[in-house]
Amino acid sequence: MVSAETGFDRLSPSSGGESANRKLDESEVLRHPCGDNPPHGAPVLRNILLISAAFLSSTALAQIPAGAPQPLPFPDRIPAARDIAYPGAMRLDVDATDTQRGIYRVKQTVPVAGAGPLTLLFPEWLPGNHAPRGPINTVAGIKISANGQPIAWRRDPADVYALHVDVPQGATAIDMEFQHLSPTRTGEGRVTMTPEMLNLQWEKMSFYPAGYYVRNIPVQANVTLPEGWQAATSLDVENGNKSGGKLAYKTVSYETLVDSPIFAGRHYRREQLSKDVALNIFADQAKNLEATPEQIAAHKRLVEQALKVFTTKHYDEYEFLLALTEELGGIGLEHLRSSENSHPRTYFSDWDSGSAGRDLLAHEMTHSWDGKYRRPADLFTPDYRMPMRNSLLWVYEGQTQYWGNVLSARSGMMPAEDVLGEFARAAAYYDTQPGRSWRPLVDTTNDPIINSRRPQANTSWQRSEDYYIEGMLIWLDVDSIIRERTNGKKSLDDFAAAFYGVNPGQEGQMTYTFEDVVRTLNGVTPYDWKAYLNQRVNQTGKAPLDWIERGGYRLVYKDEPTAYFKSREKDRDMLDLTYTIGLTVGKGGTVSGVAWDSPLFNQGVTAGTDLLAVNGRTYSNDALKDAIKAAKGTSEPITLLTKKGDIYRTVTLDYHDGLRYPVLEKVGKGRASLDTLLKPLK
Repeated sequence: MVSAETGFDRLSPSSGGESANRKLDESEVLRHPCGDNPPHGAPVLRNILLISAAFLSSTALAQIPAGAPQPLPFPDRIPAARDIAYPGAMRLDVDATDTQRGIYRVKQTVPVAGAGPLTLLFPEWLPGNHAPRGPINTVAGIKISANGQPIAWRRDPADVYALHVDVPQGATAIDMEFQHLSPTRTGEGRVTMTPEMLNLQWEKMSFYPAGYYVRNIPVQANVTLPEGWQAATSLDVENGNKSGGKLAYKTVSYETLVDSPIFAGRHYRREQLSKDVALNIFADQAKNLEATPEQIAAHKRLVEQALKVFTTKHYDEYEFLLALTEELGGIGLEHLRSSENSHPRTYFSDWDSGSAGRDLLAHEMTHSWDGKYRRPADLFTPDYRMPMRNSLLWVYEGQTQYWGNVLSARSGMMPAEDVLGEFARAAAYYDTQPGRSWRPLVDTTNDPIINSRRPQANTSWQRSEDYYIEGMLIWLDVDSIIRERTNGKKSLDDFAAAFYGVNPGQEGQMTYTFEDVVRTLNGVTPYDWKAYLNQRVNQTGKAPLDWIERGGYRLVYKDEPTAYFKSREKDRDMLDLTYTIGLTVGKGGTVSGVAWDSPLFNQGVTAGTDLLAVNGRTYSNDALKDAIKAAKGTSEPITLLTKKGDIYRTVTLDYHDGLRYPVLEKVGKGRASLDTLLKPLK
């Protein structure tokens, strides 16, 4: 097995049995070596120690040079958010007609209660991003005025997302003008506007007044689109017009506005999936909108199966916003009453060639219950300045990843065997991931803040946002335990109904803690869930894979990939030899990942290395796979010509176990509980 788990030594204690740097308390210093009572000279010894400490301290202070610099204080001029009503409603007008250059032109009016200092905040900590990713760099051309007269603004030196203005006497509102500039190349950020479609996210083109919970700030928003374009959003339209020209939306809270993005475009199709759920499809080309009745029926079954699991809903309407595009930036982002999703243009036309990635809509809709309505208590914030704490993302994202796959199988969005293929891939990866030996799952919930999804040199060792997939494995294990302990009478479906299916029709948020999760699980079936989850989430060690055997399967490796595995390689435009030689290869033969402690890692091959030749012939993915096949059972090494920068090297790969792809193989002929899990609910 490549990527074998790598151990590490704990820091050993000093020869005296204590850490050399541990500070002794006074009782230990004075304790007589022959007993517990201090000797008669203890007070004298104490005075000597105190005098010595004072002398050393004064000597150290004397060494500080006169006039040594001290840090300037950070005066906090930004008022903390309070749960009170804002005096008035903001107005926001966005001109989104400059699609050729990707420019949103914004006018915003902010009512004020009187003269004096006002702080305006640009959203920094974005919901669903779990990190401070507000693109303040895309805002340009800021002008602020009151009563037609310009007002100077100053950016806060300690918080660059805050602007300070002094409201003049007699002003009842201030007016802002600025532009939000969509990136026009992927290297600049996510492209949100093209000549054919756009994705308008209100938090990227608005400011809000500091000092208030965002749920208490009313705002009436309007957008002007190119003629002939149509728009979709969960916002209610004020003027009854849903296409072209100016669209006016009913007043909502700023929190709701930020949670209600718009997709708009030239080529549009709308399918009603249920009485209150719609699929809004936008495409680069009109032909990409063509879908078969069965494809639409699978989307309808997705909604049906989701409601069977969660039993109630927290929206009056739900809008799937789906872009089929090669031009607009990719996205999968959750909201209470909608979701932002993108797939390649061939989403419908290549439906039968592979299902990898098709769990996206199920994942994002699940978030309406798991993450948006039921939200971790430490992740709820009153505004977009307060930092988010991500300790329960293994529920928020991990269980959503579970339901995304399960609902995709139950609805037919993905074949059940493809979902089993994803389970096998995930199990194999975390069974061999060396990073699990030093970094517990809970610490990966900090990765959105620590790493912001930047590429990493050694992901298998550093770990990434593993709370998604490893979190899914935990919930697969939990489901199998519940089924085993109740003889199949209960499952994680019962947890979902009890945990998420509460307060029918209520929107907003209902927060939860770790203890709430444990309490609900115990209500489904008694077990030491606290200890179980603590071990899986907060400790290092083996991945949770007992669900495979409980579910009637075993993890094996075969020399041919499953149809799903091939589909995933195609979807990601990569060669995945993770379970063979610990290698992934991207476009043009460039190495995209090397597993820690794998054969090529030990030869010094890293991400970014170009593979030029294999066994003396020009490199191709097929040539590398053929070489691995030919070397199986022999003693002949595989030779690779590599290039990193301007350095060429010949690397010898002494590997002879052939191609290895993970598969869940069924044990016995009866229906297993894992099969039952993926069956549609009646």
